[in-house]
Amino acid sequence: MPYIVFFIVNYTIPEWPQLCAGKTAQNSVTFRIIPYHHGFAHTYLLRMKLLHIRSATRMATCLAVGFLSAGAAIAQIGYPNKPIRLIVPFPAGGSVDVTSRALAQKLSEQLGQQVIIDNRPGAGGNIGMDAVAKSPPDGYTLGMGALSTHAVNPALFAKMPYDAVKDFAPISLVVVTPNVLVTNPVALPATDVAGIVATAKASGKVNCASGSNGSAGHLACELFKLQTGAPIIHVPYKGGGPAMTDLLGGQVQMMFDNMASSLPQIKAGKLKAFAVTTPKRSALAPDLPTMAEVGVKDFDVFTWWGLFAPADTPSELVKRLSIEVNKSLAAPDLREKWLASGAEPAASTPEEFKAFIGKELTKYARIVKESGAKVD
Repeated sequence: MPYIVFFIVNYTIPEWPQLCAGKTAQNSVTFRIIPYHHGFAHTYLLRMKLLHIRSATRMATCLAVGFLSAGAAIAQIGYPNKPIRLIVPFPAGGSVDVTSRALAQKLSEQLGQQVIIDNRPGAGGNIGMDAVAKSPPDGYTLGMGALSTHAVNPALFAKMPYDAVKDFAPISLVVVTPNVLVTNPVALPATDVAGIVATAKASGKVNCASGSNGSAGHLACELFKLQTGAPIIHVPYKGGGPAMTDLLGGQVQMMFDNMASSLPQIKAGKLKAFAVTTPKRSALAPDLPTMAEVGVKDFDVFTWWGLFAPADTPSELVKRLSIEVNKSLAAPDLREKWLASGAEPAASTPEEFKAFIGKELTKYARIVKESGAKVD
């Protein structure tokens, strides 16, 4: 004979997935979900009504899944109730790290729980973001992804440890910053881009540093070679900080660095700036021409960073975190600090960030293919 169950669960969460659905016949389950408000919480009454199930196993399975999901949903209440780990897939001291620490401080103040930075550099950011992808989707492990980890590496690396789209829940874009062609004026005393090209062709020993394989700096080096014919040599580092150190020390001669990292050194006269790598001049340095203006056409490369959670993180947590990030980026002190250093806050919704990543993946797949860029 069929089992007849009348089951009511009352709990306070934003949403409840429909776990078992069917017709009002035997061997099926019918749910009726009635939303209502109670105080400031969104309360949902889940009523499992008249489960006509011939199989005891099927009924037990459905109820077990329902209880597990309800438990996970209830666990979201009071989030966060412990520190949050923010994985930065690049070394300490670089621009991504500095930006992440500033954001972590703001989020800690807003959420009432400490956001702890965990640097996991290596493989162009793949090591750190792989750790994010494989973390529990509970909102307590986040990652500061970048152009390399979510746009370039999937086209550049023959084998990726994660899927840049399927294994993550985009939260918000955080920062965009143009890249700028800079040289060490002592190690490479060229006065214009034509001089850089001439020196590279004459000596064959001009090195172009980047913060990692797959970074905007790497792709800019490859595009420069493709568009000018200059036989420059790409030298990847484990982060922008070490690359900048060697550029200032003269171990490498040139770099397409992000504005946030280079601008202080340019202002101090330690680096010579030639052009920005975007189609239009940057408001952060309006006197710098574009690559097109100095004779190198079709250059559109800029750096960005954004916040990610593991895939399957509850959508309400993703939305909550996105709102908090947007609030942080709107803070006047943070905006002024970042703009002064050459980084532009770029808040977005999860949906906008997801669409942006899709366009970037398409763009850099083409650039990698056309330039012949490889992992050095």
